[in-house]
Amino acid sequence: MFGSKAKELVGLDIGSSSVKAVELRSSKGAYELASYGLESLPQDTVVDGAIMDAPSVAKAISDIFDSQKIKTKNVATSVSGHSVIVKRVTLPFMSEEELYDRIQVEAGQHIPFDIADVNLSYQVLEALDTQMDVLLVAVKKDKILNHTNVLAQAGRTPVVVDIDAFALQNCFEVNYEPDPGQTIALLNIGAGVMSINIVRSQIPLFTRDVSVGGNQYTDALQKELDLNFDDAEKLKKGETLSGVSEEQKASILRSVSDILILEIQKTFDFFRATASGENIQRIYLAGGTARVPGLVDLLREEFAMPVEELYPFRKIAINPGKHNEDQLREIAPRLAISVGLALRSFDAP
Repeated sequence: MFGSKAKELVGLDIGSSSVKAVELRSSKGAYELASYGLESLPQDTVVDGAIMDAPSVAKAISDIFDSQKIKTKNVATSVSGHSVIVKRVTLPFMSEEELYDRIQVEAGQHIPFDIADVNLSYQVLEALDTQMDVLLVAVKKDKILNHTNVLAQAGRTPVVVDIDAFALQNCFEVNYEPDPGQTIALLNIGAGVMSINIVRSQIPLFTRDVSVGGNQYTDALQKELDLNFDDAEKLKKGETLSGVSEEQKASILRSVSDILILEIQKTFDFFRATASGENIQRIYLAGGTARVPGLVDLLREEFAMPVEELYPFRKIAINPGKHNEDQLREIAPRLAISVGLALRSFDAP
């Protein structure tokens, strides 16, 4: 949303628990995976999308680029959390020049921050004879600086700063070529933030970030079972642990899943109340937390609709001589945002 476009970009997703990078190549209209990497971050390095320990993140970025021998310096990155506001507003039909002048005034009514403190971007979604729907995006300047300063420390150049929810949508649309008549909910459930984007015909209808995610599972397992962080993480990922029964684990995971489901339900209810006649027909899940045991089944049961894990390499060629697809599938949900960002390389100039 913010920044110019360049041809060679590495998609770089700075999440709460890890940094992910993806580099793609284009050949004859098809995409191919050039390189990818993932580096875990210490606890509380990134909190609610804000980088608290810049040197640790800069080192993780440098380590990925060095280990994967990625030469490209330009990156597309994204932000999420409370400092990101996305609003769809309806305005009378007007020219591009009139809209540019009006948008500052309009933003002041919809954004709970001082306009001087945010970077604003907007896009016309639909225009009819008398009115137009405009997507308004505002991100606090200090949030963007928080990311771009770390990238500079790591010797990278931020060319595009996107929104997590839109990067996920980009990844989804390229890989799934959805039916334009279907309304779909895209959920990226990371360690600290869950991004929800409800889309139809390539148009984001409703977008919300919620400060819940995988960390809640880890915290609950640690407290309830008196475990250290690493053991709680193992249980969350479906591994077994001596002295902990499957019933104990399942009960704790279920209690946290119920909290996530409640937030999703609230979001869907609000969307339906504000978008008359709209019904969500399918849910796609991404992010590391998508793999929490039982979560997909619970979502299917709760919402009575198809729910599936989004595979970010469905339409991206993987050279078996260079990459192991089984290994890639193991971490695939965590790479969806970085794939969506890497695809910005191929946006029309």
